[in-house]
Amino acid sequence: MILRIYNTLSRGLVDFSPIVPGHVRMYVCGITVYDLCHIGHARSAVAFDVAQRWLRASGYDVTFVRNITDIEDKIIRRALENGETIRQLTDRMIAEMYRDFDTLGVERPQHDPRATDYVPQMLDIVRKLQDKGLAYQAENGDVNYAVRRFPGYGKLSGKSLDELQAGERVAVDGGKHDPLDFVLWKSAKPTEPEGARWDSPYGLGRPGWHIECSAMGCALLGETFDIHGGGADLQFPHHENEIAQSEGAHGVPLANVWMHNGFVNIDNEKMSKSLGNFFTIREVLQQFDAETIRFFIVRSHYRSPLNYSDVHLQDARAALKRLYTALDAVPAEVSEIDWSNSFAARFKAAMNEDFGTPEAVSVLFELAAEVNRSRDAQAAGLLKSLGGVLGLLQGDPKAFLQWMPPMVVKPQSIAAGEAVSAGLTVMSRESIQARIDARAAAKAAKNFAEADRIRAELLAAGIVLKDSPTGTTWEAAQ
Repeated sequence: MILRIYNTLSRGLVDFSPIVPGHVRMYVCGITVYDLCHIGHARSAVAFDVAQRWLRASGYDVTFVRNITDIEDKIIRRALENGETIRQLTDRMIAEMYRDFDTLGVERPQHDPRATDYVPQMLDIVRKLQDKGLAYQAENGDVNYAVRRFPGYGKLSGKSLDELQAGERVAVDGGKHDPLDFVLWKSAKPTEPEGARWDSPYGLGRPGWHIECSAMGCALLGETFDIHGGGADLQFPHHENEIAQSEGAHGVPLANVWMHNGFVNIDNEKMSKSLGNFFTIREVLQQFDAETIRFFIVRSHYRSPLNYSDVHLQDARAALKRLYTALDAVPAEVSEIDWSNSFAARFKAAMNEDFGTPEAVSVLFELAAEVNRSRDAQAAGLLKSLGGVLGLLQGDPKAFLQWMPPMVVKPQSIAAGEAVSAGLTVMSRESIQARIDARAAAKAAKNFAEADRIRAELLAAGIVLKDSPTGTTWEAAQ
């Protein structure tokens, strides 16, 4: 079965066939590095991580590029507020970004270009656009793109120029010929720091945001590549402008397939920094383990809205525990995936239909039920291997089942080695085991009231005991 991908450009599913047989070139718009990453960034990073993992699992060589925007208005403003250089800020935020993405199991791309390393390529595109009459230098020194001179403008967003103009609220300023025109090169301002200006044929200045991705994508993947991805909020104007710039300069399509992941919603409203209703990845990791966050994202289709709440994350953890419980009970015998296996075949069919992770995850649960029924180590191995295709189920089952939120407070009333988190007592593993041993001793002495008291005490602390003929184990209740 051939992979089909929803192409935003054609507004429908298309059979995927790379330009170079066996080799996929994919570009995804990355982070503007001025602050910690939030859950919206995690959603996009995980969505395209899953896509590139599936392409590789399908036998393709993949050249994956995810850029880093390290020069932009917000970056300049934040660096000035912090009293640090732009480079100091962006280096620090890039390290923090990778700390978060690595924790979520997001594989690093082959190329993670920084925009500031590609200024000459940006200026080359600006020159080509000017030579073709698609760009002009305004009175204020900015170089702008003349939108109405590019016949295909609006084809990605599906909006006509008249519709776009009707929604345009920005007055013509600084010599723009049309309010729809956008900046390619920004003339330097006296108040901006040295790290925000480059010499150019148009005077000192810096690139506009849109031209950055055009330059990096074409420099690393060619003038036409297979897949261009990013969040739905980038479809217009960012990706629309990328098309205008790249295709205007080179005369060929920028990308054959355009993929966009859906928004993250909080109380059915799009999460955004401007609304103040956002959560950083770091904040969420204080309450939930990284794999639960990843699973929460993966089990929804990448194009659908993702409704964030603690309740949904708690439900995701409970569901993921079911899979890990099966792997904990039956040690996995891992081997190469046999795609003719009925479970693997259905998993493959789901992923080949526009990276259908909800259906693929449902196959994992069916397989877990089979593991619980049959106690088959090979079935457990297949569960682990298929989970690995999604970046899941690669950890130690016992460690996952016993995970608890980070210890944050240590009141004097709590015994040494214990702490309080999320309103519950969180004990050290040694302390938990000591109570389990005390309970076993109480049961042996037929002091069942004491044994029940210890069980209740542990449950109140978020610890669930599981008795079996081979002894007592425990899990975190969350």
